Amino acid sequence: MNKLMGKVFTWMTIGLLLTFGVGYFVSTNEVMYENVYNTAWYIGFAIAELVLVIFLAARVMKMKPTTAKCMFILYSIISGLTFSSIFVYYELTAIIYIFLATAVVFGILALLGYTTKIDLTKMGTYFFIGLLGAILVTVINVFLGNPTIDLVVSIVCLILFIGITMYDVQKLKRLADSELPQDNLAIYGALDLYLDFINIFLHLLELFGRDN
Repeated sequence: MNKLMGKVFTWMTIGLLLTFGVGYFVSTNEVMYENVYNTAWYIGFAIAELVLVIFLAARVMKMKPTTAKCMFILYSIISGLTFSSIFVYYELTAIIYIFLATAVVFGILALLGYTTKIDLTKMGTYFFIGLLGAILVTVINVFLGNPTIDLVVSIVCLILFIGITMYDVQKLKRLADSELPQDNLAIYGALDLYLDFINIFLHLLELFGRDN
C-alpha cells in the first residue's frame, strides 16, 4: 500500500510540475501566449484537454502502463497551455504562496483521508452531486455575471474538493489490495489527486489572489 501511494504522489507531482512549468513558460513568451489564446487554438486545446482526461480516466486500467504514463504526461502538458493565463492575471508571488498553501492543505487532507476510520464512500456521492450543482450554477452565472454568486460558488467548490480529496485517498487505500495492475492504478490515482490539487489551488487563488 505504501509503495502504491508513493507512486501515486510521485506521478501527481510530475504532472503538477509539468503543468505549472509549461504554464509559466508560455506566459513569459508573448508570441506563444497569443498563439495559444487565439480563439481557434484555445478552443482546440480546451477540447483536447477535456477529451483526453475523460478518455484517460475511463481507459487507464486497460492501457499498457507506458501508454497510461505517456497520456498522463501529455494531459499535464496540454493543461499547462490552458493554465498559462493565471500567470498573466495574478502576481507570481501570490501564485507561489497559494501553491505552497495548497500543498500544505492537500498534505493534511491526504493524511486525514488515509488514516480516518470513517467510511467516506457514501459521502463521496454527495460530494459529486454538490459539484455538479456548483458547475450548473457557474454556467448559469456566465449569463448573469454576478460576482457574489462566483464568490459563493468558489467557496462551496473549495469545501467540496476538500471532501473529495479525502474520499479519493481513502478509495486508493482500498484499491491498493486489489488485483488491479499497480502501475496503472498509480496513474489512475495520480490523475484523481492531480485534479483535486488543481481545483483546490484555483479556488484558493480566486479567493485570495490579487489581479495584476
